[in-house]
Amino acid sequence: MKSKIHFLVLAASAWVAGCSFMPASGDNASQAAQAAAGTGQTRQGNAATASAYRMVVEDNGGRVEVEKVAFRPGVSSASVERLAKQHDCAGSAGAGLLTVKGPVEVYRMQCDNGTVFMARCELRQCRPMH
Repeated sequence: MKSKIHFLVLAASAWVAGCSFMPASGDNASQAAQAAAGTGQTRQGNAATASAYRMVVEDNGGRVEVEKVAFRPGVSSASVERLAKQHDCAGSAGAGLLTVKGPVEVYRMQCDNGTVFMARCELRQCRPMH
């Protein structure tokens, strides 16, 4: 009797473990539909880049995927904007957070001259990324 219980416990745990490896059917359908949509603006699923949009831009040089990060009050960093100003980057939109808020953060700022300034902040100590 005791060996039958052990067998049932083993079989149930194997069944549960096997189910964890199978993807949910609803997720595959939505991902396939989104991939089939192709170009245009799509919303990223990452919580850190909830205000980021990816779009494909095409010209004579080819196709390029670009990401636009919106300025979010309370999340953007004034110290990154000051650092950008020291590196000849003046922007009216402010610096946008690209990563999850935490001890290490990456910010991006669109400069008025068309360049992009990026900074990495570790424990609120920011340095430009090159």
